[in-house]
This record gives sequence, C-alpha cells and structure tokens, in this order.
Amino acid sequence: MIKLLLVEDDANLCYIIRGGLEDMIGGYAVITASNGEEGLKIWKEECPDVIVSDIEMPVMDGYEMVRRIRETDGNTPIVFTSGRVSPKDVVKGYELGVNNYIKKPFLAEELDAHIGALLKMKQGIGAKNESEVYKIGENYVFDAAHAVLKHTSGVQKTLTEREAKLLQMLCERKNDVVRREAILSKLWDTDDDFFASRSLDVFVTRLRKFFADDERVQIKTVKGVGLCLDDRG
Repeated sequence: MIKLLLVEDDANLCYIIRGGLEDMIGGYAVITASNGEEGLKIWKEECPDVIVSDIEMPVMDGYEMVRRIRETDGNTPIVFTSGRVSPKDVVKGYELGVNNYIKKPFLAEELDAHIGALLKMKQGIGAKNESEVYKIGENYVFDAAHAVLKHTSGVQKTLTEREAKLLQMLCERKNDVVRREAILSKLWDTDDDFFASRSLDVFVTRLRKFFADDERVQIKTVKGVGLCLDDRG
C-alpha cells in the first residue's frame, strides 16, 4: 500500500478524498492532518510515500509546510490540491518544491493518476545505474541515481524528481540543445500546455540558481527551440 499524508482543513472534503483513495484497487493507507503544522509533525513521524495538501489552512498554510519539508527532504512527492491555480500561485508552489497541482474539485481517480505518475518518476530515478554520475563545471558532480547535486566544498543538494530528471536530460546532451517539446512530453503529464510550459520555466530558474557561483556553467534558453547546458568546465 502507498502511505499517503492528506493535509486538508475541510473535514467533509477530507473524508470524501480519504474514502475515495482507500477504495482504490491496491488501496492507500491514508493519514490525515487538518493544517500544515500537524502535517509537518506527521511527516516527520510517519515518513509518507506521498503528500497531498491544501494551500489555505489555519495555523500553518501549505506553502510554509512545504518550505520546511523541502529544507531536508527533496524526494517525497508533494501535490497541492487547491482552487488557487493562477500563474502566480502555481509559480510560488513550484519554487518551494511542489511536484504537481490538481485543481479542486476533482475525482479520486484523477488524484490517483497524478500520484501514480509522480511515483513512477521517483522509481525511475531510484532504478538508475549508480554509475550515472555527471561532472558539471569546475565545482559540481550530479549523482543522477540518487538525485543529489554535490559541490566540491562538501555541500550537497537533494533535488526533487523533476529537477533531477530535467538536469539529467540536459547532462546527457551537454552543450547540445534539448527541444522544449521533448522535455515537456517526458516530464509533464498534463494536457495544459500553458501550465506545463510555465512550470518548466520555474524549474529552469531553480536549476540556474544551483550553478550561480560557477561562471563556466550556464543553462541557456534557445528561443523557439529548447534548453542547453552550456558547460565550459
């Protein structure tokens, strides 16, 4: 069973979502929390396989909960469920480390499909050969098998599944252009082209920040074509 932490302050909606997921074939072991603070506590104690969270909640909202989780945990898939899916809200969530959004109202089957896609992506990273290590610039080593970016100073950053997949795609074609359509097709399971394209831009911005201290490394946008990891190290 997939252990799922559901963070939702609406008791009736929480009951409906939980029931729908627990009735799925294969089933989910659903643990619930009514706000971000409670969710944070349960995450530390239970180590769930996936987190599904509302954004607007009392005591601690979803944004703050995710920010604290991502300080130490870059691996656990997190899905936001919310009516707030404006570009501004989407960007904020992805910048904090959310893996996906699903707009309320939704069916349990729809949420299950999103979770399944995220877990397959995570399993794909774990199944990679441990020899898949890429040197980037003068200061970085990217361990794709464990989704870890290491700096020569000893500091390391655990990437989210999408960050790691995107960086690996660029590393595999270092100094060549990877077409934007190929990235979106592989990493975003959605029919919303605008949503996926805007999300990709956020992830690119985050990756660029990781390499900010190495002038020999740039993630370049080739307008109308795609992305290129320009590595002169």
